[in-house]
Amino acid sequence: MKLLVAEDQSMLRDALCQLLLMEEDVDQVYQAGNGQEAIELLQAQTIDVAILDVEMPGKTGLDVLEWIRANKDMKVIIVTTFKRTGYFKRALAAHVDAYVLKDRSASELMQTIHAVLAGQREYSPELVEEAAFASNPLSQREQDVLSLAAKGLSNQDISEKLFLSNGTIRNYMTSIFNKLSASNRTDAVRIARENSWL
Repeated sequence: MKLLVAEDQSMLRDALCQLLLMEEDVDQVYQAGNGQEAIELLQAQTIDVAILDVEMPGKTGLDVLEWIRANKDMKVIIVTTFKRTGYFKRALAAHVDAYVLKDRSASELMQTIHAVLAGQREYSPELVEEAAFASNPLSQREQDVLSLAAKGLSNQDISEKLFLSNGTIRNYMTSIFNKLSASNRTDAVRIARENSWL
């Protein structure tokens, strides 16, 4: 079988590729250091399974997954260190074949590869549990405020749009920052989007 490993940390990528090449049914392992390289390789080569890291420069593993679903018929495994519910839900929406954490051995990864080639799906139990129980800590009004802030509106603009005082909007923003452990508006918007709360 032919595999693609897309991972921006070169030492980790090299080690994983060496381990995979030691498996008797692996014929070739292509390497990509970022999402754009992965897409270029996928356009040029016939690959059975793409193993993608989530966070890479330029295009992420999730961007590559979505590109594959629109252009190719192949299996995709996301391997990540991040237990972020938003990432997991986005991968599920794109029909990822497996979504597993990086703390597994090469032999466990080979089992996952064989499982997806046999038509099975595999998701790390921790992620499934987190996705099932992750509830939005923001009230409806806080979501309204944050979604307007995400569009670049100032507190004054938001207060006029929602017919609330400037002080009330400030209080909502403080509450949002506290609930999301965010340091500023941009951070709060990013966290809320990653968790599909916005």
